[in-house]
Amino acid sequence: MAPIVVSELAVSAVKGTRLLSRSELVLGLDGVRENRRFYVIDERGRMLNGKQLGELTTIVADYDDDARRLALRFPDGRVVDGDVELGAAVQTSFFSTEIAAQLLHGPFSQALSDLAGRPLRLVEAPDAGGAVDRGRRGAVSLVSCASLSQLAGVAGVQRVDSRRFRMLVVIDGTGAHAEDEWVGGRARIGGALVAFHGHVGRCLVTGRDPEDGRPNLPTLELLASYRAALTSTEPLPFGVWGEVLEAGRISIGDAVTPG
Repeated sequence: MAPIVVSELAVSAVKGTRLLSRSELVLGLDGVRENRRFYVIDERGRMLNGKQLGELTTIVADYDDDARRLALRFPDGRVVDGDVELGAAVQTSFFSTEIAAQLLHGPFSQALSDLAGRPLRLVEAPDAGGAVDRGRRGAVSLVSCASLSQLAGVAGVQRVDSRRFRMLVVIDGTGAHAEDEWVGGRARIGGALVAFHGHVGRCLVTGRDPEDGRPNLPTLELLASYRAALTSTEPLPFGVWGEVLEAGRISIGDAVTPG
């Protein structure tokens, strides 16, 4: 039997922006500090992601937590960067949860507003899970190459880009959707130990191209065609989410040991 290994790692410093591949990550108890550290809000304080604002996917956000420096590269090649300097606290609506975040000083909010054609603001998430959808308990998300391959077969395409699903970790060496059975259990991933609490239910954002944000694959219809009747923690499941029990470094090629 082939070993299960980490095959891809990816982060997005600003929630909804294009994923960046990484060869290694440090998983802390709150997740990866460079992942979803920031998010965009509208004039009413509501969090916006790729579902409401597909243009976010065209932005590459790179953040150095040690230097506390953020850079946004826009599709026209323009780069807006600077030190992370925090301003006033602001109450934001993060899905159905109220979160106290802090506004960023500097050119970031104006640059995002110019791209979207409406007033937007960039904020930094608090610790304890940052802008990860499920907080600290969901700081890790994971899917298998075999699951992606099965979805591609259902779609009748050669390949489905893993970035559509915005997972922190992609693994290889399992059967299709074998990760479903990990919910309620644990897995050692490189130097970290993760407890998996649920299945990742999917929304319309997965149908958008991970480069330009345009809808081009009916992922929800495809998942419904063979996953709708499954017993899962969330509807239309694809991948799993979990909590870091033991912090550690994970790298491409690291062993993954469930159980």
